[in-house]
Amino acid sequence: MNIILLGPPGAGKGTQSQTLSAKHGLVQLSTGDMLRAAVKAGTEIGKKAEAVMKAGGLVSDEIVIGIISDRIDEPDCKNGFILDGFPRTLAQADALGSLLESKGKTLDAVIELKVDDGILVSRIENRARETLAAGGTVRADDNAEALKTRLMAYYRETAPLIGYYFAYRKLRSVDGMAAITEVGAQIEKILSEVRQA
Repeated sequence: MNIILLGPPGAGKGTQSQTLSAKHGLVQLSTGDMLRAAVKAGTEIGKKAEAVMKAGGLVSDEIVIGIISDRIDEPDCKNGFILDGFPRTLAQADALGSLLESKGKTLDAVIELKVDDGILVSRIENRARETLAAGGTVRADDNAEALKTRLMAYYRETAPLIGYYFAYRKLRSVDGMAAITEVGAQIEKILSEVRQA
């Protein structure tokens, strides 16, 4: 089963990916992790990525798709994978669709975690206060202003994927504001329906 989890920063995609990975033997594919692994392994595509990153540039879609292509060919992906944080744009979604088609693979479901942005901002503010009260240090990007900037980027670049995958009849939505276990149960119900379809 090959899945994409969609949703704004802080929606819980990483948490749900880990649960799905453990429960179904699906590999959680984070583009950041894959880029670092490809660079460390010194693969051909990893060397290209490293050169771009050392120059301070953004790794091109072509390189990212190349890394995903190599990664999903590995044996541990035979049961399927979860893409968390990719695709981020319509161009990446098109490239991913072409890649999967070329490998005879399909995307089984795109699951959108619907959330309330105001509550996400409140959560991050509360988390920062709790961390400081406990004597901890808050990460520089773990604050309401940084989250608002990331949310704007999400709505500008990634939110159009909701309509894109809806048009391909792949999109399913869950209430991302529910408790973690409830969100997981909603996702399990979707996966069960997809398997039976």
